[in-house]
Amino acid sequence: MSVKIYGINPVLEILESERKIFKAYIIKDTNKDLVDKLQRKSVKIDFLDKHDFKKQFLGNHQGIVIEVEDYKLLSLDVFLKDLDIKSNPLIVMLDGITDPHNLGAIIRSAEAGGVSGIIIPKNRSAGINPTVVKVSSGAIEHISIIEVTNLRNTLESLKKKGFWTVGTDLGANKSYQDIDVTVPLVLVIGSEGKGVSKLIKETVDYNVMIPMAGQINSLNASVSAAILIFDILRKKSR
Repeated sequence: MSVKIYGINPVLEILESERKIFKAYIIKDTNKDLVDKLQRKSVKIDFLDKHDFKKQFLGNHQGIVIEVEDYKLLSLDVFLKDLDIKSNPLIVMLDGITDPHNLGAIIRSAEAGGVSGIIIPKNRSAGINPTVVKVSSGAIEHISIIEVTNLRNTLESLKKKGFWTVGTDLGANKSYQDIDVTVPLVLVIGSEGKGVSKLIKETVDYNVMIPMAGQINSLNASVSAAILIFDILRKKSR
């Protein structure tokens, strides 16, 4: 299996990684630096005129598309095997994030904010597709993505291993500023429309909310994730 990746930044990150590149498609007389890098790796390149390229590839491609090996998702056991729990890692769990733009943006914030891994459910979730990779701006090459069949069971398993689990809920009594960062953490982010599911809110150790002063009482899921991730990073860095 393979996936096509669009855009300059994702291609640059992949060129620095060990991911196998099968083929590249480039608009003639563009992206000469990337052409040189790809040729040094002996990647087959199809040079297309602008009209044919845009006819074949839609979206914000910046004149380059590469076909790479599919992204392998980890099992929880494989991920935990190499994780140092004594370092109080942060894991982000996504509950019902089906928009690939949101998933890509969360991956980007998570990698920048020092998150050790992102857990997604096998069902009711966006998969790793070209949009996710493009929006992540290369961050997906540097963070573990874990796929599980049941979020509740996964939370219970992580609790037994010493993690504290935190959900997000507009009706919570605790503020996100009250999160204890001196322990291993699992932070659950829900979808923009429905939020964290009722069962997950009842399973986590506690829920937190982001206080708001305006008339809008909810935030985009990726914005909420970024606020929480970087506040945790800030407190850990003190």
